[in-house]
Amino acid sequence: MNKDKAATEEPVESEDQALKQENGAESQEEKVSDEKAATEELSEEDKLKAENQELKDKYLRLYSEFENYRRRTSKERLDLIKTASEDVLKDLITVVDDFERAIKAEESETGNQKVLEGSLLIYHKLTKVLEAKGLTQMEDVIGKDFDADKQEAITQIPAPSEDLKGKVIDVVEKGYMLGEKVVRYAKVVIGS
Repeated sequence: MNKDKAATEEPVESEDQALKQENGAESQEEKVSDEKAATEELSEEDKLKAENQELKDKYLRLYSEFENYRRRTSKERLDLIKTASEDVLKDLITVVDDFERAIKAEESETGNQKVLEGSLLIYHKLTKVLEAKGLTQMEDVIGKDFDADKQEAITQIPAPSEDLKGKVIDVVEKGYMLGEKVVRYAKVVIGS
């Protein structure tokens, strides 16, 4: 009987151990599954946070690009408005040149005082309209240093004095500016 009892006890002990092991294994599995679920939740939360941050970055970039686009187009629009009449004003500059030549010719003739007064009146009116539109004549440049950004050198002649070397001696054709932009370069003669 002892053998039977021992035989029966061993399986009971082994069954208890097996139950304990199963319960332990189940509790470990539960712990592992709980940890995995917590890890998945944390990783899911982390994923959502990362996605949220990525979307915020994309939004900020898109907003910045739009603001830059808006500023650039408004600046371009203002520049276009300022210089929209540039072609017309360029064509009118030749008319002003013709008026100046006509006035010089009328001044040399005697007896045409009324014609000269009429030409001067129209000339001054035209120049005032052009100035109101932003077209300005370059200031007198004779005796000043040559500026390649605003002047075009046609020729060089020997300077009448040492202080005029490299400076403008004569203006063949006047230069004009529209705002800060050169519409027509002044054609000048430089002393060498």
